[in-house]
Amino acid sequence: MKVTGVLPTLFLPVCRRLWPGRLAGLSMTLLRATALEAAILAGHLLLYPTGLVQERRSAALPAAGGAARLPVRPIPPVVLLHGFIDNRSVFVLLRRALAQHGGQRVESLNYSPLTCDIRIAAELLARHIEEICERTGSARVDIVGHSLGGLIARYYAQCLGGDLRVRTLVTLGTPHSGTRVAPLADAHPIVRQMRPGSAVIEELARPAPGCRTRFVSFWSDLDSLMDPLETACLEHPDLDTRNVRVSGIGHLALPVHPAVAAGIREALDAPHPGDQVTDGLTVA
Repeated sequence: MKVTGVLPTLFLPVCRRLWPGRLAGLSMTLLRATALEAAILAGHLLLYPTGLVQERRSAALPAAGGAARLPVRPIPPVVLLHGFIDNRSVFVLLRRALAQHGGQRVESLNYSPLTCDIRIAAELLARHIEEICERTGSARVDIVGHSLGGLIARYYAQCLGGDLRVRTLVTLGTPHSGTRVAPLADAHPIVRQMRPGSAVIEELARPAPGCRTRFVSFWSDLDSLMDPLETACLEHPDLDTRNVRVSGIGHLALPVHPAVAAGIREALDAPHPGDQVTDGLTVA
């Protein structure tokens, strides 16, 4: 799998970018991606019960008194937010990869599967973020949101003043412009809010001058839940955005695949204009 920068010509649907000589290769790619999605789904169903309750929280450990401290760039906590009818168990592998890579404090949040409004979910997220900042002593956080989780986090950062708290928001397969997939799912109100032209999607398209959050959107060329595919890209004139194309995997693989995890780590490690050097590294 390759993770590359998005080019405008790649925004066309997959079927429009094909020619006969590539059909066999596409079939094999689709077969592999489908098999991987099925394996991930089976594993996730086994892990799902382990993520039904919120994880236990622990306070940040204070530095040893009297120790010398070297100036470093502070590392915000990373908050993981799952997608529709899911829970924090989807992030088992990604959480481990982030924690082992840079020593970031990683926390996963659950929102209720009965949540029926993206705005209400974003307000609840705001309370969780304030609690995390107070408990850890960090002024800002980074968020990684999968699918609907990315849309909830974006609404918080863009519409509820969350840009004061969210340094970087990474979205994985998030329908930023709305998705038309599975019309029968419109019975659920939160699915209707993820449709093109919904009140929430229109609100997110409004001007957002001065938003301080940096947005990095990962989108897959084989994401069957994004219709059209380019809806998982974030394009907004007032936002600091970067879109990253992922090749050859589906929607469920985005928070699991190691190459995507490496791309997320790179996005979180990138310096932000608001970062400040502080006395953070303790030397005994």
